[in-house]
Amino acid sequence: MQHRGTLFEPLQLPCGVTLKNRIAKSAMSDSLGDGTGHPTAEQIRLYQRWAAGGLAVSIIGEVQLTSGYAENPGNLVLNEASDLYRFRELARHGSENDTNLWLQLGHAGALAYAPTSRPKGPSALDLPGLHCAEISLDELRQLPSEFARTARLAQQAGFGGVQIHAARGFLLSQFLSPLFNKRNDEYGGAIANRMRPLLEAIDATRAAVGPDFPIAVKLNSSDQLEGGFDAEDALKVVAALDRSSVDLIDISGGTYFPGAKSASDGKGRGPYFLEFAKRARAETTKPVMLTGGFKTRAQAEDAVASGAVDIVGLARALVLEPSLPDLWKADRIPEPLFPRFPDAPEGGITAWYTMRLTEIGADKETPVFGDLGQAVRDYEARDKSRTKVWLRHFGNEVARQP
Repeated sequence: MQHRGTLFEPLQLPCGVTLKNRIAKSAMSDSLGDGTGHPTAEQIRLYQRWAAGGLAVSIIGEVQLTSGYAENPGNLVLNEASDLYRFRELARHGSENDTNLWLQLGHAGALAYAPTSRPKGPSALDLPGLHCAEISLDELRQLPSEFARTARLAQQAGFGGVQIHAARGFLLSQFLSPLFNKRNDEYGGAIANRMRPLLEAIDATRAAVGPDFPIAVKLNSSDQLEGGFDAEDALKVVAALDRSSVDLIDISGGTYFPGAKSASDGKGRGPYFLEFAKRARAETTKPVMLTGGFKTRAQAEDAVASGAVDIVGLARALVLEPSLPDLWKADRIPEPLFPRFPDAPEGGITAWYTMRLTEIGADKETPVFGDLGQAVRDYEARDKSRTKVWLRHFGNEVARQP
């Protein structure tokens, strides 16, 4: 496969789907679901605006397989109980302008939102800020079919592809990490065992959607924590993914393990995981996407032109300027203006960007950056309100969790 290209050159995936350029909106938890797991008008409008801005791919973050292990009460939930018509509306508008709209299939595991869940991870943990039970072998063996079912429904609803989430400390990432995974069965120990849930999810999903539907995987380059999933293990997973049926490997890094620092809240000005992507390139012929730290057109162009990556994933840059791909193509803006929040509380910057997504979905964003403290208060109030809706709507399912 020829890996050197330009930012606005098409990219053909192994499944045969062609992306119109090399810019993706990487998965974010936009928290814009209605509390019953369904899209809202604001969420539909948000993805319509991103599509209008010239993206090749737009990925909706944290779409849950079931209601039991969501990371936020604003997540979407897509299964046999969902109203597929409402998802079709999201797919239709978010796919305008020849944009591929994909769903990121998620299961938060040990990091599930406690007010609506009974968190479970690969192993039971009782740590400051993190308590979870161990997922049973029966539940684990059922998991691939849940990924497959949601992917098949996404296909039926008109979405262009799916991304299996194995990064940032959520369930499949937890299995990869020795910090979370202390199991002594066939899903623990050596990395070949710890990657088994991910590979089983891929195989089941491919069987459900057929050969022509894009399947991506989001993978950590490392947990960025001592004793966690590291680059050497990550390269072994990349090599295994190269032998799988996936169409794209999206490289990220870091975890939401309590106390871990988010790379995106740091002060670095370059792509965070580019050096790992260069090493990963030697392990795979699959298209590689890199997410994290891209702030300028020059950074994105250089990464693609070097052959290290095939597509760049933007997140916060697109929150600041939803039409950034078209603006870059027209040579009108090299870099959006990023706000600076000194002494932000943990999670505060994420809350600010999330509330700005709400403004974009309502067509109410302004060039003036809003107050961080107010954004945090609004974010917390919305979570509280949607938690009540979630428990009313899914209450029996939550109560039935083993």
